[in-house]
Amino acid sequence: MSKRTEAKRILEELHTYLDIEIQQGRRMVSLDPAVVQSFLTRKTVSLPKPAPAAVPSKRAVPVAKSESVPVAAGAAALAERASGSPVEQAEKTVSARVAGAQSLEEIAAAVCTCGACHLAKTRQKAVPGVGNGASPDILFVGEAPGADEDKQGEPFVGRAGQLLTKMIAAMGYTREQVFIANIIKCRPPENRTPTPDEMTVCLPYLKQQISLIRPKTIIALGATACKGLLGQGVTISSIRGIWQQFGGIPLMPTFHPAYLLRVPSAKAAAWEDLKKVLSKLGRPVPAPTKKQV
Repeated sequence: MSKRTEAKRILEELHTYLDIEIQQGRRMVSLDPAVVQSFLTRKTVSLPKPAPAAVPSKRAVPVAKSESVPVAAGAAALAERASGSPVEQAEKTVSARVAGAQSLEEIAAAVCTCGACHLAKTRQKAVPGVGNGASPDILFVGEAPGADEDKQGEPFVGRAGQLLTKMIAAMGYTREQVFIANIIKCRPPENRTPTPDEMTVCLPYLKQQISLIRPKTIIALGATACKGLLGQGVTISSIRGIWQQFGGIPLMPTFHPAYLLRVPSAKAAAWEDLKKVLSKLGRPVPAPTKKQV
C-alpha cells in the first residue's frame, strides 16, 4: 500500500471516529505524541515516565506510573486537530448533511432534523424556506425565524412578513413566484440577533438551496442577511442599494421589513432598491397603488 493510500485511509478513519464522538457529545480530547504513534501503528502503548523535576531539597520526587492509553484517544486527538474548532466541526457536519441533496425537499428534511447547534434545543419548528424553487426571478433572504415563524415553520408570516408580502406584490409578484428563506433556520431565543458562529454553522443549508434554486437575483433583507452572505465586516448603511455578488448572482442589499415597520420613512429608499432589481430583471415597474409599500 502506497504512503498516499495509507494516509488517505487513516484520515477517513479519523473523520469517521470524529463523527461518532460528536454524536456522543464529546468535544475536548488530549493529545500526546505517544498516543498519536499508537494510533498510527495500531498499538496500545505505555507513556514514558516523566523525568523528575528539579527541586531544591534532596528528597526524592515521586514519579507517576505509566498508563496504558487506548488507540481511540489518539484517533480522536488527531481528528480534533485536523477538524478545527467546534464551530468548524459543526459547519462540516451540516455541509455533509446536505452535500448530496438533489431537491429542496431533501434539504428541508435535513433542516428539520438538524441538531448541529444549540438552537435546535429551543426551537418549536425549523424553517427551511418556501416558494418557487425553479429558477425564480428573486430569492429573498432574511435574518432568522421569529416567534410566529417558529410556530408555523414558514418564513416571514408575522407583521414583518405581511409587509414583505406587500413589497413582493408591489414588484408585480406573489409569494409563490419567488423564494423566501433566512440565514438561520431556527429561531434564536427571544428573537435575538444570530451570532456569527450560528450563521457559520447554518449557512450551508442556504448555500445548497441557492445552488438548486438558481435564482436570477438575491435580495438581502437587513444587516444580518448581508453579513451572512457577504461577510461579517459589511454594514447595511454602506452597501444598501448598491449591487453586490453572491456566487455569481446579483445581490441587492436593502432594509429588513421589521426595520421599515420601526422606521416608515425608510420605505421610500427600500422601494428604490426594489426598482433596481426590477430593472436588472428587465421588468417594468408596476404603477403605484394606495396600499403599496
